[in-house]
Amino acid sequence: MPCYVRFVLLLLCLVVIGECRKHKSRKKRWSAPAETHKPGTPLSKKVADGTKSRKVKTSHLLRIDEHDFTMRPAFAGPAVPVGVDVQVESLDSISEVDMDFTMTLYLRHYWKDERLAFPSSTNKSMTFDGRLVKKIWVPDVFFVHSKRSFIHDTTTDNIMLRVFPDGHVLYSLRVTVTAACNMDFSRFPLDSQTCTLELESYAYTDEDLMLYWKSGDESLSTDDRISLSQFLIQKFHTTSRLAFYSSTGWYNRLYINFTLRRHIFFFLLQTYFPATLMVMLSWVSFWIDRRAVPARVSLGITTVLTMSTIITGVNASMPRVSYIKAVDIYLWVSFVFVFLSVLEYAAVNYLTTVRDGKDRKLREKVREQSQTLPCTCGMSHARTMMLDGTYSEADANSLAGYTRASMAAEDASEKQERMVVHLSLDNEPTGTKKKGIRGFRIIQNTHAIDTYSRMIFPGAYILFNLIYWCVYC
Repeated sequence: MPCYVRFVLLLLCLVVIGECRKHKSRKKRWSAPAETHKPGTPLSKKVADGTKSRKVKTSHLLRIDEHDFTMRPAFAGPAVPVGVDVQVESLDSISEVDMDFTMTLYLRHYWKDERLAFPSSTNKSMTFDGRLVKKIWVPDVFFVHSKRSFIHDTTTDNIMLRVFPDGHVLYSLRVTVTAACNMDFSRFPLDSQTCTLELESYAYTDEDLMLYWKSGDESLSTDDRISLSQFLIQKFHTTSRLAFYSSTGWYNRLYINFTLRRHIFFFLLQTYFPATLMVMLSWVSFWIDRRAVPARVSLGITTVLTMSTIITGVNASMPRVSYIKAVDIYLWVSFVFVFLSVLEYAAVNYLTTVRDGKDRKLREKVREQSQTLPCTCGMSHARTMMLDGTYSEADANSLAGYTRASMAAEDASEKQERMVVHLSLDNEPTGTKKKGIRGFRIIQNTHAIDTYSRMIFPGAYILFNLIYWCVYC
């Protein structure tokens, strides 16, 4: 064989040997490094952990394809115990108009499904997101009397599924729910409200699913930073009972109860203080002269309209209930006090007008009689005449034969008041003396209604406030 042929064959053999060595090095790079045996230690074979194997899929490890997860665990057997605990993240809002509340919470379920058991030497659990939930059985818990609810999905669905090697499952989700709350506003705004969030299985009765609080009262936890602008959260507590439906049967129902007490300071500033000030402002008219008709009328109308505005504003933020609220009692009693102050001036003005009319008629009658009589000088007859307050005292003394019984000095502010002057003679008949008043008098046309109102109105309103706050506080 020629030498050049031998050389080519040798070169080919070297190339083949090099390729084989490269292939072996690649295998070592991708395989796990071999454990080195330390001297003095016994040789033991390590059991492979199925959960750490990169070649086993989740569906194969949990044997999802081998079971029918449309049926509950232990189907046709005893009821599946499902423990529940709740962590309240926030109490977002309380609406009196809609009579509901909005709450964000973490809802966790605990149960055992032996179909999901898997081998593991470390006894560690496996955690999954919401994609696996659609492939296995989970409890169908819903919120009774809920109006709206949703599972948060930022940035992904806020769902967590944790499976333990023995088949125990933890299913957690973050939910915001708006549920109805039956509120009683008979003591509003000095009220306390108790609202309830109810959880129940939709399809499974108590024979198939036993819903219970996992740790009793400790199953409900809240964030200490939860606060509301109008309410003080007093306490949270849990209860459970059976609910019966005539067409389907008995169901386990869990309750989350919480009590709220309303802050009163906001309503004191916005409702009670303005109403009290309007009532006090209406009393100012009792010190205004009764002849100042525009001043007293405008003051009364202004206070009445202001009270109407306050009542309308309060009722606009409240549901249209068919019973009387505590704030309604206060506002409407205040409105009555303001309205009575207007009626008081109407009564004063009316009585003043009637009195002035009677005085005018009496004055005209006396003037007619005085014009038809002859001179009464030296005669014992008695006559009565009416003089206006604008007449001077000299004019009154110029009447010969008349004696003045009494007369009061005229006040500067009462120059327009009328005077009834009774002039008596000696020989007046007995019947005429009984009808008239002896002596010369000045009767000022004033009324005691305003004077009494200055004491009665404030006293009655203070008494009402004492009774009101003692009853509702």
